[in-house]
Amino acid sequence: MKAKPIIAISNLYKSFGKNEVLKGINLTVNDGENLVILGRSGSGKSVTIKCLVGLVQADKGKIQIFDEEVTTLNNDDLNYIRMSIGFMFQNGALYDSMSVRQNLTFTLKHHTQNLAEEEIEIKIIEALESVGLAEAIDKMPAELSGGMKKRIALARAIIIKPKIILYDEPTSGLDTITSREISELILSVQKKYKTSSIIITHDMACAKMTGNRILILKEGQINAEGTYVELEKSKDEWVHSFFI
Repeated sequence: MKAKPIIAISNLYKSFGKNEVLKGINLTVNDGENLVILGRSGSGKSVTIKCLVGLVQADKGKIQIFDEEVTTLNNDDLNYIRMSIGFMFQNGALYDSMSVRQNLTFTLKHHTQNLAEEEIEIKIIEALESVGLAEAIDKMPAELSGGMKKRIALARAIIIKPKIILYDEPTSGLDTITSREISELILSVQKKYKTSSIIITHDMACAKMTGNRILILKEGQINAEGTYVELEKSKDEWVHSFFI
């Protein structure tokens, strides 16, 4: 018997004024899977994951996470589900006035109440070691390179031991070598923490390395689905344009 997906989105619609961004999205994410979503700017990639966690309210459709219909949940129940979801924002979204240690402490205390100081320290060091940046614990965001900020953002996502991680353009703005390092980290996190993930990206090297399965969005609808190898062989000119 096939296991139920961790995430299931059905017939999802979202408009902003007259701009129809999502036009009936259907997708699933299986347990332990990295699902990559590709698409041109404005195709609805980021809006999809924002609807998923309730940052944006969908106009129509169903969103199930862990078998819970999240579009009907009250705020407390939605927050409970969010506590199992790590989010790596495109720009890192670190608090500039806080050190790395303080950024991670803030996230940890927000998700887990009544932790002793020594427990917090252990969790912070473990998360930083997982991304290879234990030495940066007392640095300020302004002292970090773009790649280091991405790593710290990933540490902040995994420190709550999430079952799901949502990556929004995890390699954007990085050079080829650093992008590859971030992609390798995504795979390492998937293996170590047994996470299920959605990865929004324009970076085909990242998609190839991290994605167990890839969806391509076109004008708010899923245009193609498959593995990297399958989609690379597509006869569809538009799909093929991603691989040139």
